[in-house]
Amino acid sequence: MKNNRQSMILDIIASENVETQEQLLLRLQERGISSTQATISRDIKQLHLIKEPVGQGVYKYAVSGNRTRLNFAERLRTIFRESITSIDCAQNMVVVKTMPGLASAACAAIDDMDLTYMVGSLAGDDTAFLVMRDSASALELCNEVREML
Repeated sequence: MKNNRQSMILDIIASENVETQEQLLLRLQERGISSTQATISRDIKQLHLIKEPVGQGVYKYAVSGNRTRLNFAERLRTIFRESITSIDCAQNMVVVKTMPGLASAACAAIDDMDLTYMVGSLAGDDTAFLVMRDSASALELCNEVREML
């Protein structure tokens, strides 16, 4: 149902200028798809829709040019959350332990986060090694990851 609704949303915004969530909800209802404004709002976020100008102060929903990259980044974050078994730090170094074979995926997710305080990363089979700019940054990352887990 969700995939069908989201596919219909993409079809609608490709063929019409839709300015608001209410208009989008109405177009879906016209096509026999019942939904709520909150669900449409989540769909817009998950589909990475943006509002682009069409002229004279009018905007319409459109697919973001970064959609593929954003979807990939979200998949990596999911892998990251589901693969880490522990994280610890010593001075400016962080060691991330993962389930076997998932360290590269976790490391790719961390790299994709564009952390300005990370110098680099290296992944093995079940361990990722991160070099941070300083000890405070290493401790901060460890605490943030622990909260996510």
